[in-house]
Amino acid sequence: MAEEAIKLGGKKKSFFIDKVKELIPDGGNLNLCLTCGACSSGCPATGLEDMDPRKFLRMAALGLDDEITSTPWVWMCSMCQRCIYVCPMKIDIPQLVFYARQSWPREKRPKGIVGSCDMALRNDTCSAMGASEEDFKFVVEDVLEEYQEAQPEFKDMQAPINKEGAEFFLNQNSREPVTEPDEMVPLWKILHLVGADWTYSTKGWAAENYCMFMADEENWKHIVEVKKKAVEDLGCKVWLNTE
Repeated sequence: MAEEAIKLGGKKKSFFIDKVKELIPDGGNLNLCLTCGACSSGCPATGLEDMDPRKFLRMAALGLDDEITSTPWVWMCSMCQRCIYVCPMKIDIPQLVFYARQSWPREKRPKGIVGSCDMALRNDTCSAMGASEEDFKFVVEDVLEEYQEAQPEFKDMQAPINKEGAEFFLNQNSREPVTEPDEMVPLWKILHLVGADWTYSTKGWAAENYCMFMADEENWKHIVEVKKKAVEDLGCKVWLNTE
C-alpha cells in the first residue's frame, strides 16, 4: 500500500518578521538566507530546545510566529553575534531573537534575568548584585591593601576610584567584588605594569547590563546613560567595559 504524500501548504503571512524588518537597518538582511548552516555550526546554543539559528530564521520566514515568539530557545542565545560574523550574507539573527524576547510578557521572562535587571536599577552603581557605592569602594581598597602588603613587587600598585581626568574609565563585573574579589587583581596588575592612567567610579562601575538581555530597551538605555554620565563627570577619555 503506497504511503500518502505529505502536502505542504502555502507560506503563512508573518507579521512578526515584517515588523522586525521595519525596525532594523536594511531589514537585517533577513530575507537573504542561503540555508548554508554556517550560523548553526558556531552557535553555542545550537541543539538546545531542538533549535538553532538557521531553523529559527526559517521558521520566522515561514510565518511560524507563534512558535518563534514562544520558544524558550531565545533566552539561551547569548547574543554573541557569532552567527553574523560567519554568515556570508551578514543576516542579523540576534536582532530577530531580541524582538522575539520582547514579545514575552514580563512575568514569563526568566526570573534570573528580570531580577538582575531590577536590581541594577535600584541605585547608580548599576550593579546586578545590588552592591552599593560604599560596598564597592570598601572592597577595592581592602583588596588593594592586602596585595600591596603580600606582594612587595606590587607595593606601588593602585586601584583608583573617582580619579578625575584619568584616561581610562574601567567598568567591573559586579559579581567579582561581591563574590570573587581576588579576580579583580590580575587586571590591576596589567594596568599597573603598562603604566595606564585609569580609574573606577563609585557610580556606574558595574559592567553588566541584564536589561539588555531582557530586551527591556527603556531600562537598558537608562543604565547605559548612568554609566555614560559617570564617565563624563570624571572627564575620562576612554570607557573600558570588561563585558
